Formats: sequence, C-alpha cells, structure tokens
Amino acid sequence: MAFIQLIEYTTSKPEEVAEVLAEWERASQGKRSARRLISGRDRNDSGRYCEMVFFDSYESAMENSQLPQTQEYATRMRELIDGEPVFRDLDVVEDREL
Repeated sequence: MAFIQLIEYTTSKPEEVAEVLAEWERASQGKRSARRLISGRDRNDSGRYCEMVFFDSYESAMENSQLPQTQEYATRMRELIDGEPVFRDLDVVEDREL
C-alpha cells in the first residue's frame, strides 16, 4: 500500500532548510526510497511549512528513515526549525486525478 509522510514545521530560515534538503537529495541519490516530495508554505502563517513525502509502502519509508543520509538530514533540520516537527503517517486509501 502506498504511503505518505506529512511533516509540518515552522522556521525562520527557509533558505537554509532548502539547502539542507538539496544536500540530502544529492547524498541519498540511488539509495533513498522516497519517490516524490511536495513542499508547501502556509499562506496564513509564512513561517509554517509542510512536506509531503511519497513512498511505495510504509516499510520502504522506514527503510528510508534508517539511511545515514536521512539521519543526518533530520539532525540538521532540527537545528533549523522552531520546536519539534509534527509527523503524520498516512496510508493512501485513494489516489486519483480530478
């Protein structure tokens, strides 16, 4: 079953967050199981961001989380965000174009 991890956080350093994400993408190329990423900024709170990371399954997401590159990314992200991120683990029950 397809799986999406939704990560919500606030930061005053969005450019630095984007660079850390780009570094993770380069470092995890060919190793990661994440298939797609959508990042968004809240229109009503410009410091709040949300990332939707798409995986083939929950199990592949957990494997991705254990990669050294992902562990380093998570550590560096925590240094750039305010407080703790909020994670939502979503099993995809429907996926269709509208």
